[in-house]
Amino acid sequence: MTAPAPSGEPVAAATSSGEPAAGATPGTRRSHLTAVLACLAGAGLTLYAVTRTWSSTVEHRTGLSDLTTIRTGADEQPWLVGLAVVALAGAGALLATKGLARRILGGVLLLAGAGIAAGAVLARAALDAGEAGAAATLWPVACVAGGLAIAMGGLLAARHGHLWAAMSSRYERRPAPAAVRREGSDREPADNRAAWDALDRGDDPTD
Repeated sequence: MTAPAPSGEPVAAATSSGEPAAGATPGTRRSHLTAVLACLAGAGLTLYAVTRTWSSTVEHRTGLSDLTTIRTGADEQPWLVGLAVVALAGAGALLATKGLARRILGGVLLLAGAGIAAGAVLARAALDAGEAGAAATLWPVACVAGGLAIAMGGLLAARHGHLWAAMSSRYERRPAPAAVRREGSDREPADNRAAWDALDRGDDPTD
């Protein structure tokens, strides 16, 4: 016989396999939502910031109009966009996966976020701000912040993802109980026989 847990202490629900049940406590649900929102916000911020002006140089030409060259973070490090798209897709996958797969996905998101932050620093260091003004600092910093948000969401998934509920599990169709299936299968032949008997007697079964 198992001794009852002391009163006042939370008891973690367990699955039949002995692992903690997904989404057993409000705390795990909050961390799940936090990770998804962090990855979504970080990916969106990265995609926006990396396509803004990071550098603006003006070449003055005698007798001709000035030639302005504008470069973005994506121009300098194109793979930043790819990592942001991976993070965006990964945020959605955090809702569909579960268990070990979700923890592995968390590790991928952690690496993607770290890569974005490092790539933003490298892109900014390689560009001459020129006449971009405050934008030359604002957008690289925003890109780094987006990468850190993604990394934080990935870290939460890597550490706690096996405790989170699979959002699609509640919508799975469950088979009808055996008693209901048996009752329906037994009743259908009887109804058919009654209809044929009515026809044999000359009765209209539709009345």
